[in-house]
Amino acid sequence: MDKKTTVIVGAGPAGLTAAYELIKEPGQEIFVFEAEELIGGISKTINYKGNRMDIGGHRFFSKNDEVMAWWNNIMPLQGYPSIDDILLNRKKDYDHKGPDPEKADRVMLLRQRVSRIFYLRKFFDYPISLKFETFSNMGIKRTFNAGFGYMKSSLHKKKEDSLENFYINRFGQPLYRMFFENYTEKVWGIHPSKLGADWGSQRVKGLSLMGIVKDVVTKPFKKKSVDQKNVETSLIEQFIYPKFGPGQLWETVANDIKERGVKVEKKHEVTTINIENNRVVSVVVNNNGEEKTVPCDYLVSSMPVKDLIASIKGIEIDAEVKRIASELPYRDFITVGLLVDKLKIKNQTKIKTWNDIVPDTWIYIQEPDVKIGRLQVFNNWSPYMVSDFKNKVWIGLEYFCNEGDELWEMSDDEFIKMAIDELDSIDIIDKNDVNDSVRVRVKKAYPSYFGAYYEIDKVIEFLNRIENLYCVGRNGQHRYNNMDHSMLTAMEAVNHITGKIKDKDIIWAVNTEKEYHEKK
Repeated sequence: MDKKTTVIVGAGPAGLTAAYELIKEPGQEIFVFEAEELIGGISKTINYKGNRMDIGGHRFFSKNDEVMAWWNNIMPLQGYPSIDDILLNRKKDYDHKGPDPEKADRVMLLRQRVSRIFYLRKFFDYPISLKFETFSNMGIKRTFNAGFGYMKSSLHKKKEDSLENFYINRFGQPLYRMFFENYTEKVWGIHPSKLGADWGSQRVKGLSLMGIVKDVVTKPFKKKSVDQKNVETSLIEQFIYPKFGPGQLWETVANDIKERGVKVEKKHEVTTINIENNRVVSVVVNNNGEEKTVPCDYLVSSMPVKDLIASIKGIEIDAEVKRIASELPYRDFITVGLLVDKLKIKNQTKIKTWNDIVPDTWIYIQEPDVKIGRLQVFNNWSPYMVSDFKNKVWIGLEYFCNEGDELWEMSDDEFIKMAIDELDSIDIIDKNDVNDSVRVRVKKAYPSYFGAYYEIDKVIEFLNRIENLYCVGRNGQHRYNNMDHSMLTAMEAVNHITGKIKDKDIIWAVNTEKEYHEKK
Protein backbone atom coordinates (compact mmCIF):
# COMPACT_ATOMS: atom_id res chain seq x y z
CA MET A 1 0.00 0.00 0.00
CA ASP A 2 1.33 3.45 -0.93
CA LYS A 3 1.92 5.67 2.08
CA LYS A 4 -0.40 8.70 2.21
CA THR A 5 0.81 11.99 3.68
CA THR A 6 -1.58 14.20 5.60
CA VAL A 7 -0.68 17.67 6.82
CA ILE A 8 -2.74 18.98 9.75
CA VAL A 9 -2.65 22.70 10.51
CA GLY A 10 -3.08 23.43 14.21
CA ALA A 11 -2.52 21.37 17.36
CA GLY A 12 -5.82 22.26 19.02
CA PRO A 13 -8.74 19.88 19.74
CA ALA A 14 -9.72 19.50 16.06
CA GLY A 15 -6.21 19.07 14.68
CA LEU A 16 -5.06 16.61 17.34
CA THR A 17 -8.30 14.61 17.14
CA ALA A 18 -7.79 14.27 13.38
CA ALA A 19 -4.23 13.04 13.88
CA TYR A 20 -5.27 10.61 16.65
CA GLU A 21 -8.02 9.09 14.52
CA LEU A 22 -6.02 9.00 11.29
CA ILE A 23 -2.99 7.25 12.78
CA LYS A 24 -5.23 4.23 13.46
CA GLU A 25 -5.30 3.64 9.70
CA PRO A 26 -2.38 1.79 8.04
CA GLY A 27 0.04 3.52 5.67
CA GLN A 28 -0.26 7.04 7.10
CA GLU A 29 2.43 9.70 7.40
CA ILE A 30 1.07 12.62 9.44
CA PHE A 31 2.48 16.06 10.15
CA VAL A 32 0.87 18.40 12.67
CA PHE A 33 2.12 21.98 12.42
CA GLU A 34 1.34 24.34 15.29
CA ALA A 35 2.25 28.02 15.00
CA GLU A 36 2.40 28.59 18.77
CA GLU A 37 4.69 27.27 21.48
CA LEU A 38 1.89 25.61 23.48
CA ILE A 39 -0.31 22.66 22.50
CA GLY A 40 -4.09 22.93 22.67
CA GLY A 41 -5.12 26.03 20.70
CA ILE A 42 -7.53 28.05 22.83
CA SER A 43 -7.91 24.90 24.95
CA LYS A 44 -4.33 25.27 26.13
CA THR A 45 -3.41 25.70 29.79
CA ILE A 46 -1.01 28.43 30.89
CA ASN A 47 1.31 27.46 33.75
CA TYR A 48 2.38 30.53 35.73
CA LYS A 49 4.62 29.65 38.70
CA GLY A 50 2.68 26.45 39.28
CA ASN A 51 -0.70 28.17 39.02
CA ARG A 52 -2.55 27.04 35.91
CA MET A 53 -4.94 29.10 33.81
CA ASP A 54 -7.66 27.67 31.59
CA ILE A 55 -8.16 30.08 28.67
CA GLY A 56 -11.91 30.65 28.53
CA GLY A 57 -12.99 27.74 30.73
CA HIS A 58 -13.56 24.30 29.18
CA ARG A 59 -16.10 21.96 30.67
CA PHE A 60 -15.60 18.45 29.31
CA PHE A 61 -19.15 17.43 28.56
CA SER A 62 -20.80 16.10 25.42
CA LYS A 63 -24.09 14.53 24.40
CA ASN A 64 -22.08 12.46 21.93
CA ASP A 65 -21.10 9.03 23.28
CA GLU A 66 -18.11 8.75 20.95
CA VAL A 67 -16.58 11.96 22.27
CA MET A 68 -17.18 11.01 25.92
CA ALA A 69 -15.57 7.60 25.33
CA TRP A 70 -12.67 9.30 23.47
CA TRP A 71 -11.89 11.55 26.43
CA ASN A 72 -12.18 8.67 28.88
CA ASN A 73 -9.76 6.61 26.79
CA ILE A 74 -7.16 9.39 26.96
CA MET A 75 -7.66 10.24 30.63
CA PRO A 76 -9.87 7.93 32.74
CA LEU A 77 -12.27 9.24 35.38
CA GLN A 78 -11.03 9.38 38.95
CA GLY A 79 -11.61 6.28 41.06
CA TYR A 80 -10.76 7.97 44.34
CA PRO A 81 -11.34 11.41 45.88
CA SER A 82 -9.28 14.46 44.95
CA ILE A 83 -7.72 16.61 47.66
CA ASP A 84 -10.75 18.90 48.02
CA ASP A 85 -13.09 15.90 48.10
CA ILE A 86 -10.98 14.49 50.94
CA LEU A 87 -10.86 17.76 52.90
CA LEU A 88 -14.61 18.29 52.58
CA ASN A 89 -15.55 14.61 52.93
CA ARG A 90 -17.46 14.79 49.63
CA LYS A 91 -18.97 11.66 48.14
CA LYS A 92 -19.11 11.31 44.35
CA ASP A 93 -19.99 8.71 41.76
CA TYR A 94 -16.38 7.65 41.11
CA ASP A 95 -15.31 5.06 38.57
CA HIS A 96 -13.80 2.59 41.02
CA LYS A 97 -11.54 1.19 38.31
CA GLY A 98 -10.14 4.67 37.79
CA PRO A 99 -6.88 6.19 39.07
CA ASP A 100 -6.30 8.07 42.31
CA PRO A 101 -5.73 11.80 41.55
CA GLU A 102 -3.58 12.08 44.66
CA LYS A 103 -1.17 9.54 43.14
CA ALA A 104 -1.65 9.77 39.36
CA ASP A 105 -1.69 12.74 36.98
CA ARG A 106 -3.38 11.19 33.94
CA VAL A 107 -6.89 11.45 35.37
CA MET A 108 -10.18 13.26 34.85
CA LEU A 109 -11.93 14.78 37.86
CA LEU A 110 -15.70 14.82 38.32
CA ARG A 111 -16.68 18.45 39.04
CA GLN A 112 -19.84 20.28 39.97
CA ARG A 113 -21.08 22.96 37.58
CA VAL A 114 -21.83 26.23 39.32
CA SER A 115 -22.07 29.33 37.14
CA ARG A 116 -23.81 32.47 38.29
CA ILE A 117 -24.42 36.02 37.17
CA PHE A 118 -23.09 38.91 39.24
CA TYR A 119 -25.49 41.82 38.74
CA LEU A 120 -26.66 44.65 41.03
CA ARG A 121 -23.76 43.48 43.26
CA LYS A 122 -25.73 40.27 43.86
CA PHE A 123 -25.65 36.70 42.59
CA PHE A 124 -28.24 35.28 40.21
CA ASP A 125 -28.25 31.68 39.00
CA TYR A 126 -27.26 31.04 35.40
CA PRO A 127 -29.49 30.14 33.72
CA ILE A 128 -31.94 32.28 35.68
CA SER A 129 -33.76 30.10 38.20
CA LEU A 130 -37.32 30.42 39.45
CA LYS A 131 -36.81 30.66 43.20
CA PHE A 132 -37.38 33.20 45.94
CA GLU A 133 -33.76 34.45 45.97
CA THR A 134 -34.00 35.41 42.29
CA PHE A 135 -37.16 37.44 42.78
CA SER A 136 -35.83 38.98 46.00
CA ASN A 137 -32.63 40.13 44.27
CA MET A 138 -34.56 41.50 41.32
CA GLY A 139 -37.09 43.40 43.44
CA ILE A 140 -40.87 43.54 43.01
CA LYS A 141 -40.91 45.97 40.08
CA ARG A 142 -38.32 44.08 38.01
CA THR A 143 -40.03 40.75 38.78
CA PHE A 144 -43.44 41.96 37.59
CA ASN A 145 -41.90 43.49 34.47
CA ALA A 146 -40.08 40.24 33.74
CA GLY A 147 -43.26 38.18 34.11
CA PHE A 148 -45.36 40.41 31.86
CA GLY A 149 -42.50 40.69 29.37
CA TYR A 150 -42.23 36.91 29.11
CA MET A 151 -46.00 36.53 28.60
CA LYS A 152 -45.87 39.14 25.84
CA SER A 153 -42.99 37.36 24.12
CA SER A 154 -44.90 34.07 24.31
CA LEU A 155 -47.88 35.58 22.49
CA HIS A 156 -46.02 37.69 19.95
CA LYS A 157 -42.85 36.11 18.59
CA LYS A 158 -40.32 38.32 16.83
CA LYS A 159 -38.65 37.33 13.59
CA GLU A 160 -35.37 35.69 14.61
CA ASP A 161 -33.12 37.76 12.38
CA SER A 162 -30.82 38.84 15.23
CA LEU A 163 -29.43 37.52 18.50
CA GLU A 164 -31.48 40.16 20.31
CA ASN A 165 -34.75 38.77 18.97
CA PHE A 166 -33.56 35.21 19.64
CA TYR A 167 -33.19 36.02 23.36
CA ILE A 168 -36.38 38.12 23.60
CA ASN A 169 -38.44 35.25 22.13
CA ARG A 170 -37.16 32.92 24.85
CA PHE A 171 -37.02 35.19 27.90
CA GLY A 172 -39.00 38.34 27.18
CA GLN A 173 -37.59 41.83 26.78
CA PRO A 174 -37.09 42.78 30.49
CA LEU A 175 -35.03 39.66 31.28
CA TYR A 176 -33.12 40.11 28.03
CA ARG A 177 -32.26 43.69 29.00
CA MET A 178 -31.18 42.65 32.49
CA PHE A 179 -29.17 39.52 31.78
CA PHE A 180 -28.18 39.36 28.13
CA GLU A 181 -27.95 42.75 26.42
CA ASN A 182 -25.00 44.42 28.17
CA TYR A 183 -23.03 41.21 28.66
CA THR A 184 -23.41 40.18 25.02
CA GLU A 185 -22.20 43.60 23.89
CA LYS A 186 -19.19 43.26 26.22
CA VAL A 187 -18.30 39.91 24.69
CA TRP A 188 -18.75 40.82 21.02
CA GLY A 189 -18.18 44.58 20.99
CA ILE A 190 -21.40 44.99 19.02
CA HIS A 191 -25.04 45.27 20.03
CA PRO A 192 -27.03 41.98 19.95
CA SER A 193 -29.43 43.52 17.43
CA LYS A 194 -26.56 43.44 14.92
CA LEU A 195 -25.43 39.89 15.71
CA GLY A 196 -26.75 36.83 13.91
CA ALA A 197 -29.22 34.54 15.67
CA ASP A 198 -26.96 31.65 14.54
CA TRP A 199 -24.78 32.19 17.62
CA GLY A 200 -27.72 31.63 19.95
CA SER A 201 -28.94 28.58 18.06
CA GLN A 202 -25.48 27.00 18.39
CA ARG A 203 -24.61 27.95 21.96
CA VAL A 204 -27.93 27.91 23.82
CA LYS A 205 -30.06 25.76 21.50
CA GLY A 206 -32.70 24.50 23.92
CA LEU A 207 -32.37 27.17 26.59
CA SER A 208 -35.49 29.22 27.32
CA LEU A 209 -37.57 30.25 30.31
CA MET A 210 -39.95 27.37 29.52
CA GLY A 211 -36.97 25.02 29.41
CA ILE A 212 -35.91 26.21 32.85
CA VAL A 213 -39.46 25.67 34.21
CA LYS A 214 -39.42 22.14 32.80
CA ASP A 215 -36.04 21.49 34.42
CA VAL A 216 -37.32 22.72 37.81
CA VAL A 217 -40.35 20.39 37.61
CA THR A 218 -38.46 17.27 36.49
CA LYS A 219 -35.23 17.78 38.47
CA PRO A 220 -36.37 15.96 41.66
CA PHE A 221 -37.01 12.80 39.59
CA LYS A 222 -33.65 12.75 37.83
CA LYS A 223 -30.72 10.64 38.93
CA LYS A 224 -27.40 12.46 38.96
CA SER A 225 -25.04 11.03 36.36
CA VAL A 226 -22.11 12.01 34.19
CA ASP A 227 -24.37 10.97 31.30
CA GLN A 228 -26.62 14.02 30.87
CA LYS A 229 -27.44 13.63 27.18
CA ASN A 230 -31.05 14.71 27.58
CA VAL A 231 -30.13 17.84 29.55
CA GLU A 232 -29.70 21.21 27.84
CA THR A 233 -25.96 21.92 27.93
CA SER A 234 -26.44 25.15 29.90
CA LEU A 235 -28.33 23.19 32.60
CA ILE A 236 -25.85 20.37 33.25
CA GLU A 237 -24.92 19.91 36.89
CA GLN A 238 -21.55 18.19 36.58
CA PHE A 239 -18.78 17.66 34.10
CA ILE A 240 -15.37 16.01 33.86
CA TYR A 241 -12.12 17.96 33.85
CA PRO A 242 -8.41 17.08 33.49
CA LYS A 243 -6.42 17.26 36.72
CA PHE A 244 -4.19 20.07 35.39
CA GLY A 245 -6.63 21.73 33.01
CA PRO A 246 -7.64 21.16 29.36
CA GLY A 247 -4.14 21.71 28.01
CA GLN A 248 -3.01 18.62 29.92
CA LEU A 249 -5.37 16.42 27.91
CA TRP A 250 -4.22 17.81 24.56
CA GLU A 251 -0.55 17.62 25.57
CA THR A 252 -1.20 13.98 26.48
CA VAL A 253 -2.81 13.36 23.07
CA ALA A 254 0.16 15.01 21.35
CA ASN A 255 2.62 12.82 23.26
CA ASP A 256 0.62 9.68 22.50
CA ILE A 257 0.49 10.30 18.74
CA LYS A 258 4.19 11.24 18.62
CA GLU A 259 4.98 7.84 20.13
CA ARG A 260 3.00 6.29 17.26
CA GLY A 261 4.94 8.16 14.57
CA VAL A 262 3.05 11.43 14.08
CA LYS A 263 5.36 14.41 13.69
CA VAL A 264 4.06 17.25 15.89
CA GLU A 265 6.03 20.44 15.22
CA LYS A 266 5.51 23.52 17.41
CA LYS A 267 6.34 27.07 16.29
CA HIS A 268 5.81 25.94 12.70
CA GLU A 269 3.46 28.26 10.81
CA VAL A 270 1.89 27.17 7.52
CA THR A 271 2.23 30.23 5.28
CA THR A 272 1.46 28.89 1.79
CA ILE A 273 -0.87 26.22 0.45
CA ASN A 274 -0.05 25.12 -3.09
CA ILE A 275 -2.93 23.93 -5.29
CA GLU A 276 -2.82 22.07 -8.61
CA ASN A 277 -5.92 20.79 -10.42
CA ASN A 278 -8.16 21.59 -7.46
CA ARG A 279 -6.00 19.56 -5.07
CA VAL A 280 -3.52 20.59 -2.39
CA VAL A 281 -0.09 19.29 -3.42
CA SER A 282 2.12 20.86 -0.75
CA VAL A 283 2.38 23.43 2.02
CA VAL A 284 5.16 25.85 2.92
CA VAL A 285 6.02 25.95 6.62
CA ASN A 286 7.95 28.72 8.41
CA ASN A 287 9.97 27.94 11.52
CA ASN A 288 11.78 31.00 12.91
CA GLY A 289 12.44 32.32 9.40
CA GLU A 290 13.44 28.99 7.90
CA GLU A 291 11.02 27.73 5.25
CA LYS A 292 10.43 24.20 4.04
CA THR A 293 7.98 22.69 1.56
CA VAL A 294 6.05 19.60 2.64
CA PRO A 295 4.20 17.59 -0.07
CA CYS A 296 0.87 16.09 0.99
CA ASP A 297 -2.05 14.00 -0.20
CA TYR A 298 -4.53 15.59 2.23
CA LEU A 299 -4.69 18.86 4.15
CA VAL A 300 -6.76 19.18 7.33
CA SER A 301 -6.94 22.85 8.32
CA SER A 302 -8.03 24.37 11.62
CA MET A 303 -6.39 27.72 10.81
CA PRO A 304 -8.68 30.78 10.63
CA VAL A 305 -10.60 30.91 7.34
CA LYS A 306 -9.28 34.45 6.82
CA ASP A 307 -5.67 33.18 6.92
CA LEU A 308 -6.47 30.03 4.94
CA ILE A 309 -7.78 31.94 1.91
CA ALA A 310 -4.84 34.36 2.07
CA SER A 311 -2.35 31.46 2.00
CA ILE A 312 -3.78 29.60 -1.04
CA LYS A 313 -1.71 29.75 -4.25
CA GLY A 314 -2.06 28.12 -7.66
CA ILE A 315 -5.80 28.49 -8.09
CA GLU A 316 -7.83 31.49 -9.13
CA ILE A 317 -9.80 32.93 -6.22
CA ASP A 318 -12.76 35.15 -7.01
CA ALA A 319 -12.30 38.72 -5.73
CA GLU A 320 -15.57 38.44 -3.82
CA VAL A 321 -14.35 35.33 -1.96
CA LYS A 322 -11.10 37.10 -1.07
CA ARG A 323 -12.99 40.13 0.22
CA ILE A 324 -15.40 38.12 2.34
CA ALA A 325 -12.60 36.06 3.90
CA SER A 326 -10.47 39.13 4.62
CA GLU A 327 -13.41 40.83 6.36
CA LEU A 328 -14.52 37.88 8.51
CA PRO A 329 -14.79 39.27 12.06
CA TYR A 330 -13.16 37.82 15.17
CA ARG A 331 -13.13 38.72 18.83
CA ASP A 332 -9.86 38.61 20.71
CA PHE A 333 -9.37 37.82 24.36
CA ILE A 334 -7.30 38.94 27.36
CA THR A 335 -7.17 37.17 30.70
CA VAL A 336 -5.48 38.28 33.91
CA GLY A 337 -4.51 35.72 36.52
CA LEU A 338 -4.59 36.99 40.11
CA LEU A 339 -3.33 35.07 43.14
CA VAL A 340 -5.19 36.42 46.17
CA ASP A 341 -5.42 35.61 49.86
CA LYS A 342 -9.21 35.58 49.78
CA LEU A 343 -12.32 36.86 48.03
CA LYS A 344 -14.64 39.45 49.57
CA ILE A 345 -17.74 37.80 48.11
CA LYS A 346 -19.15 35.23 50.52
CA ASN A 347 -20.36 31.70 49.97
CA GLN A 348 -24.06 31.93 50.82
CA THR A 349 -24.93 28.68 49.04
CA LYS A 350 -25.43 25.25 50.59
CA ILE A 351 -22.42 23.93 48.67
CA LYS A 352 -19.42 23.18 50.89
CA THR A 353 -16.07 24.55 49.70
CA TRP A 354 -12.58 24.71 51.16
CA ASN A 355 -12.13 27.95 53.15
CA ASP A 356 -15.75 28.66 52.25
CA ILE A 357 -14.94 30.42 48.97
CA VAL A 358 -17.79 30.84 46.48
CA PRO A 359 -18.42 27.52 44.66
CA ASP A 360 -18.54 28.96 41.12
CA THR A 361 -16.33 27.72 38.31
CA TRP A 362 -17.01 31.00 36.55
CA ILE A 363 -19.07 34.11 37.21
CA TYR A 364 -20.63 36.28 34.51
CA ILE A 365 -19.95 39.90 35.47
CA GLN A 366 -22.93 41.89 34.21
CA GLU A 367 -22.18 45.15 36.03
CA PRO A 368 -22.16 47.94 33.42
CA ASP A 369 -19.56 50.05 35.26
CA VAL A 370 -16.68 47.61 34.64
CA LYS A 371 -15.17 46.15 31.48
CA ILE A 372 -14.53 42.64 32.85
CA GLY A 373 -16.85 40.08 31.27
CA ARG A 374 -16.29 36.90 33.25
CA LEU A 375 -14.41 35.69 36.32
CA GLN A 376 -13.00 32.18 36.71
CA VAL A 377 -12.24 30.62 40.10
CA PHE A 378 -9.63 28.01 39.24
CA ASN A 379 -9.74 26.40 42.72
CA ASN A 380 -13.20 25.12 41.79
CA TRP A 381 -12.20 23.75 38.38
CA SER A 382 -9.48 21.60 39.94
CA PRO A 383 -7.62 22.04 43.22
CA TYR A 384 -4.49 20.91 41.39
CA MET A 385 -4.60 24.07 39.23
CA VAL A 386 -3.48 26.07 42.29
CA SER A 387 0.02 25.71 43.74
CA ASP A 388 -1.17 26.54 47.29
CA PHE A 389 -4.76 25.39 47.11
CA LYS A 390 -5.28 25.31 50.88
CA ASN A 391 -4.27 28.93 51.49
CA LYS A 392 -4.74 30.93 48.26
CA VAL A 393 -7.39 31.65 45.66
CA TRP A 394 -6.33 31.71 42.00
CA ILE A 395 -8.73 33.59 39.73
CA GLY A 396 -8.89 34.56 36.05
CA LEU A 397 -10.36 37.89 34.92
CA GLU A 398 -11.60 37.69 31.33
CA TYR A 399 -11.83 40.61 28.93
CA PHE A 400 -13.06 40.65 25.34
CA CYS A 401 -11.45 43.03 22.86
CA ASN A 402 -10.20 43.49 19.31
CA GLU A 403 -6.55 43.16 18.40
CA GLY A 404 -5.12 46.66 18.19
CA ASP A 405 -7.79 48.40 20.27
CA GLU A 406 -7.22 50.32 23.50
CA LEU A 407 -7.42 47.27 25.78
CA TRP A 408 -5.16 45.18 23.55
CA GLU A 409 -2.49 47.88 23.34
CA MET A 410 -2.32 48.63 27.07
CA SER A 411 0.92 47.60 28.78
CA ASP A 412 0.77 44.57 31.08
CA ASP A 413 1.26 46.68 34.23
CA GLU A 414 -1.40 49.20 33.19
CA PHE A 415 -3.90 46.50 32.26
CA ILE A 416 -3.36 44.46 35.42
CA LYS A 417 -3.81 47.58 37.58
CA MET A 418 -7.10 48.35 35.78
CA ALA A 419 -8.30 44.76 36.28
CA ILE A 420 -7.47 44.76 40.00
CA ASP A 421 -9.15 48.15 40.48
CA GLU A 422 -12.29 46.89 38.72
CA LEU A 423 -12.68 43.82 40.96
CA ASP A 424 -11.98 45.98 44.01
CA SER A 425 -14.61 48.53 42.93
CA ILE A 426 -17.37 45.92 42.74
CA ASP A 427 -16.33 44.35 46.07
CA ILE A 428 -15.20 40.99 44.76
CA ILE A 429 -11.64 41.39 46.10
CA ASP A 430 -9.64 43.80 48.23
CA LYS A 431 -6.71 45.01 46.12
CA ASN A 432 -4.43 44.64 49.15
CA ASP A 433 -5.01 40.86 49.09
CA VAL A 434 -3.37 40.41 45.66
CA ASN A 435 -0.10 38.43 45.87
CA ASP A 436 0.82 37.97 42.20
CA SER A 437 -0.53 38.58 38.71
CA VAL A 438 -0.03 37.78 35.03
CA ARG A 439 -1.64 38.87 31.76
CA VAL A 440 -2.24 36.65 28.69
CA ARG A 441 -3.53 37.76 25.26
CA VAL A 442 -5.18 35.40 22.74
CA LYS A 443 -5.83 36.32 19.11
CA LYS A 444 -8.95 35.18 17.20
CA ALA A 445 -10.44 33.43 20.22
CA TYR A 446 -14.02 33.81 19.00
CA PRO A 447 -15.28 33.83 15.40
CA SER A 448 -17.97 36.55 15.23
CA TYR A 449 -21.43 36.42 13.67
CA PHE A 450 -21.89 39.73 11.88
CA GLY A 451 -20.66 41.60 8.81
CA ALA A 452 -18.96 39.36 6.26
CA TYR A 453 -20.05 36.27 8.21
CA TYR A 454 -23.42 36.50 6.43
CA GLU A 455 -21.64 35.88 3.13
CA ILE A 456 -19.41 33.01 4.28
CA ASP A 457 -21.33 30.44 2.19
CA LYS A 458 -19.51 31.77 -0.89
CA VAL A 459 -16.17 31.07 0.80
CA ILE A 460 -17.29 27.59 1.86
CA GLU A 461 -18.42 26.84 -1.68
CA PHE A 462 -14.96 27.78 -2.98
CA LEU A 463 -13.13 25.74 -0.31
CA ASN A 464 -15.24 22.67 -1.04
CA ARG A 465 -13.99 22.72 -4.63
CA ILE A 466 -10.53 21.79 -3.34
CA GLU A 467 -10.99 18.04 -3.21
CA ASN A 468 -8.47 17.07 -0.53
CA LEU A 469 -8.88 20.10 1.78
CA TYR A 470 -10.82 19.64 5.02
CA CYS A 471 -11.78 22.60 7.25
CA VAL A 472 -12.29 21.61 10.88
CA GLY A 473 -12.62 23.20 14.29
CA ARG A 474 -13.81 26.55 15.56
CA ASN A 475 -11.60 28.82 13.46
CA GLY A 476 -11.32 26.33 10.62
CA GLN A 477 -15.07 26.70 10.02
CA HIS A 478 -15.55 30.19 11.51
CA ARG A 479 -18.12 28.68 13.81
CA TYR A 480 -18.36 29.17 17.57
CA ASN A 481 -18.27 25.43 18.31
CA ASN A 482 -17.85 23.80 21.67
CA MET A 483 -14.82 21.58 21.98
CA ASP A 484 -16.77 18.37 21.33
CA HIS A 485 -18.21 19.76 18.09
CA SER A 486 -14.73 20.78 16.93
CA MET A 487 -13.60 17.22 17.59
CA LEU A 488 -16.55 15.81 15.65
CA THR A 489 -15.67 17.90 12.59
CA ALA A 490 -12.22 16.29 12.69
CA MET A 491 -13.65 12.79 13.09
CA GLU A 492 -15.90 13.30 10.08
CA ALA A 493 -12.97 14.63 8.05
CA VAL A 494 -11.02 11.44 8.82
CA ASN A 495 -14.08 9.36 7.93
CA HIS A 496 -14.12 11.02 4.51
CA ILE A 497 -10.37 10.65 3.98
CA THR A 498 -10.59 6.94 4.79
CA GLY A 499 -13.68 6.39 2.64
CA LYS A 500 -16.09 5.64 5.50
CA ILE A 501 -18.40 8.43 4.37
CA LYS A 502 -18.89 9.82 0.86
CA ASP A 503 -20.56 13.16 1.59
CA LYS A 504 -17.97 15.80 2.46
CA ASP A 505 -20.72 18.30 3.34
CA ILE A 506 -21.37 16.45 6.57
CA ILE A 507 -18.21 18.03 8.03
CA TRP A 508 -19.83 21.46 7.74
CA ALA A 509 -23.13 20.13 9.09
CA VAL A 510 -21.74 19.26 12.55
CA ASN A 511 -23.50 21.38 15.19
CA THR A 512 -26.26 22.45 12.86
CA GLU A 513 -28.33 19.82 14.67
CA LYS A 514 -31.16 18.71 12.37
CA GLU A 515 -29.09 18.54 9.19
CA TYR A 516 -26.23 16.71 10.90
CA HIS A 517 -28.39 14.13 12.63
CA GLU A 518 -30.49 13.45 9.54
CA LYS A 519 -27.34 12.66 7.56
CA LYS A 520 -25.92 10.59 10.40
